[in-house]
Amino acid sequence: MRAHLTACFPASRRLPYVIRVVVLASGTGSLTQALLDAEASGALQARIVAVGTDRPAPVERLAQTARRATFQLPPADFPSRADWDVAMAQAVSLFNPALVVSAGFMRVLGPGFLDRWGRVTINTHPALLPAFPGAHAVRDALAAGVTVTGCTVHRMTLQMDAGPILAQTRVPVEDGDDEASLHERIKAAERTQLVDVINQIADGAIVLA
Repeated sequence: MRAHLTACFPASRRLPYVIRVVVLASGTGSLTQALLDAEASGALQARIVAVGTDRPAPVERLAQTARRATFQLPPADFPSRADWDVAMAQAVSLFNPALVVSAGFMRVLGPGFLDRWGRVTINTHPALLPAFPGAHAVRDALAAGVTVTGCTVHRMTLQMDAGPILAQTRVPVEDGDDEASLHERIKAAERTQLVDVINQIADGAIVLA
């Protein structure tokens, strides 16, 4: 059983932030970069204090370049999924966040995590839930022939992509769209939407219950 934790903290300086955020991600980190950029510009009322992954991923290097703590917990390093869930909850607890953001995190989080952090964990999804839940939402929307899809931020629960919806943004499907082109436009909407939701949580306009 092994967990990789690297603490890379920024030099001491005052930054305008209200809440501490841990981001969970599995890929290139485009949403994470959007949050870091918004924070740097003063457009985000939060501080990204750590980025956690379930595998080696480019988002780790991105976070380390920004001098943020990173931690990596591959499920294969643990005897069971239940053990992994508990370890992930413990790793997040090290950073004492007010909010956990699942931003392209390709794992379902179970009771061992959600019992501790579920109330303040939000997830982004590239569709207008409850339509097209699951890992292939953009492909499924195209296959269904819809003319409008979009993105959703919702609170995470044990049922995948079924938690209370906090915000949605509509994205039209254009003639000639394929999965890649449509997903790029959805990701652009997701970046703006996620910053807005975090700001609303920070200032109390959205209350996570």
